[in-house]
Amino acid sequence: MLGLRKGATTVLPHDPQWESAARTAIDTLKTILGDAAVDIRHVGSTAIPSIHAKPVVDIAVGMRDVKSIEPLVGELERHGIFFRPYRRPEIHPDQLLFIMVDGSVAEDTRTHNIHVLPYGGETWNNYIDFRDYLRANPDRAAEYDALKVALSEAHPDDRIAYTAGKETLIDELLAEARAWRKAVTA
Repeated sequence: MLGLRKGATTVLPHDPQWESAARTAIDTLKTILGDAAVDIRHVGSTAIPSIHAKPVVDIAVGMRDVKSIEPLVGELERHGIFFRPYRRPEIHPDQLLFIMVDGSVAEDTRTHNIHVLPYGGETWNNYIDFRDYLRANPDRAAEYDALKVALSEAHPDDRIAYTAGKETLIDELLAEARAWRKAVTA
């Protein structure tokens, strides 16, 4: 299954379809963005095969200048990729969010969240380090997975509570991921 209505927190066991959907979206983005994108990666829980995830594929698009995407918005829309402001833009001041949907945009059943952000910046590194750390550390991935499942069951239609419930563990895992990255690249 791919796609989830806005606000829902349903998590599912890993589905290989998510990787295929990510590759297809990345190929489309590369074609549209060309050299404006430095790197495009599948991130988030759907990129970690050992854990449950909301069936919405997260893609990080690293750009030298985020604003260079503005002339390409029309072309993105022609490919079913639509701009959506972040719910809390103060948390993402240097990022833009685009979505892909299943059905009409008004229904907002998202299949992909596409995060456009500065390549090599803190947020870019966090996406990559978090994903890679959990792939390499199955015990910590299992702990994160258990929390996600419990929060999804407790808050099936409350995305804010679901997200808030993960914050402490995510902060802890990000700190570990940064230290791990330094150690493996030293």
